[in-house]
Amino acid sequence: MAYGYSTQLSENSAKAVGLSLPISRKESTMVCQAIRGANLQKAKKLLEEAIALRRAIPFTRYNDNMGHKHGISSGSFAVSTCEHILKLLKSAEANAQFKGLSTGNLIVRHASAQKGPTTHHAGRQRRLAKRTHVELVLEEAKKQEASKAPRASKGSEAKK
Repeated sequence: MAYGYSTQLSENSAKAVGLSLPISRKESTMVCQAIRGANLQKAKKLLEEAIALRRAIPFTRYNDNMGHKHGISSGSFAVSTCEHILKLLKSAEANAQFKGLSTGNLIVRHASAQKGPTTHHAGRQRRLAKRTHVELVLEEAKKQEASKAPRASKGSEAKK
């Protein structure tokens, strides 16, 4: 059975999906928001720095009783979430290489986290385990060379 993405896919895109990952959905939402629209190398660097506790992920939602971090208002490092999403990002990059896309100009076009199935931890307390579905879509950026070419001004056309 094929997975249904919540976005339209094009031919110059590569995708990866993580199903039932044992990470917090709220943290995953904020990490996906931080990397969405970013260049692939910048997104990987952000996640690696968050894992190494050098740069925090900004939390614009779900930030009650959360501390202030340097350079942003409130944030968290979300180490385990960043590890899982970084692994997924590398998988999407490998899928792009397999399809023949240039990895130098890949952009994270779509990154989202949804609620996964609810399962229980073992034991008497029966608390719920965290499960999250994460989907990533990388897309090859279009060449900007054609748009950077100098255009003729209106004044030069009128003189001819």
